[in-house]
Amino acid sequence: MEQNDWIDAEQRADRARQLYEQGRWSEAAKELRAAITVNPDQAAWHFNLALTLEAMEDYDGAVASFQTAMELDGEDLECLNCLAANLSRLGRYADALELFEKIQGMDPDYEPAYCNRIALYTEMGDHEKAELAFYRARQISDECPVCSYNIAHSLYVRRQLERAVLCWKDVCRMAPDHPHAQARIAETYWRMGRRDLAEQYYESQLGVAPEDADAMLDYGDLLMELEQLDRAERCYRRASKVAPTDPTAYVALGELAMKRGQSGEAEGWFRLALALDQDSAQIHVKLAEALLGRGQKQQAGEHLTIAIRAAGDDPRILADCAHVLMQAHRMPQAHKVLQRLVSLCPENAIARHNLAVTCFRMRKLDEGIRHCRAAIRLRRDYPLAWYNLAVAHMKRGEMDRARSCVGRAMKIDPQNPSLADLAQKLRHKESLWSRVRGLLPWTSRHRRDSRGS
Repeated sequence: MEQNDWIDAEQRADRARQLYEQGRWSEAAKELRAAITVNPDQAAWHFNLALTLEAMEDYDGAVASFQTAMELDGEDLECLNCLAANLSRLGRYADALELFEKIQGMDPDYEPAYCNRIALYTEMGDHEKAELAFYRARQISDECPVCSYNIAHSLYVRRQLERAVLCWKDVCRMAPDHPHAQARIAETYWRMGRRDLAEQYYESQLGVAPEDADAMLDYGDLLMELEQLDRAERCYRRASKVAPTDPTAYVALGELAMKRGQSGEAEGWFRLALALDQDSAQIHVKLAEALLGRGQKQQAGEHLTIAIRAAGDDPRILADCAHVLMQAHRMPQAHKVLQRLVSLCPENAIARHNLAVTCFRMRKLDEGIRHCRAAIRLRRDYPLAWYNLAVAHMKRGEMDRARSCVGRAMKIDPQNPSLADLAQKLRHKESLWSRVRGLLPWTSRHRRDSRGS
């Protein structure tokens, strides 16, 4: 092999390092692969390629490259630790644990391995061992932002939100430029209902990581919830520029347009998203909803058919399909989808209730009442289910049952005008029925007397 080829390979490896530091990972990986083709015996290049693939979330590729690096250069602790972490991300927990045990045997004070053990035990749901790994790491080193970040996630999963926030704030103190900690604090405050603090920390996150598309999208969703639609739109548009091949931002922009009643613009955004991910059941459902808003029922139906086929057993997608079908007044199709959803999620009160509604619309009163009662058994404080059950009983002339259902619903939601209207209708019907019943005996006697005379 010519000397020029060796020099070129070295230059490519150096260029890859620069590209990696700039976050241009796919280009860095390309340069490293070219260098490795020239000189495949450089363990450091395989290790750097593994790190690059890990950053790209190609964990299978990262595992293969770490293993090659070890074959060339022996079982280095850092390489073993990285390999174990990537095996954990792939769900190969037993293999990862075996490697962590091996590291501990080689050097019981190797603190980075305990950092990754915290994440592994959290994924396995063994939070007690996650805490033990955290405290062992603290015995070796007083402070470590990676350990604090990982144990915070364990606390978050266990719904110990205040403690999780404190740990992530500790991460920010130790590593002010940490790429994710501010966003996790924002997410946790949002979950706690502290939307003002969530907004503050999303702003801080974007100050630390201005190209964080995920944070932009989450921040946009928070602003949507706050009804700050213009600011949400700016977040979504910014995310679409940072990650132009990710359909998520276009879907969000489409949903925002739907919220504004701009179904034509929404259709455009959803079609952009669909061009990037043609197999997405969710995008087909969204597009169908936008098309319905424009009166294009046939096209909407085509996209819904694709969505239902692609949904498989995904309850969320099936629920979305049923919702759009009900909006389109396609009750038989909605009924079938909801039957499938209820069979998958028998404890889902909303699905049970919607199935009841399709029955009522199809004039299957008995079946609808049965599903409505099932929804109420699952969720006693469900005023809409009580309302529809009352209407069904009223249609069957069962006024006492209807009145009882309305009374229950009004205890749950006393300010609901629809319930007040239904109660008024019941009173009117009962009053009319009482008058009719009062007249019937007189009419019978009158007829009898007439015949006798």
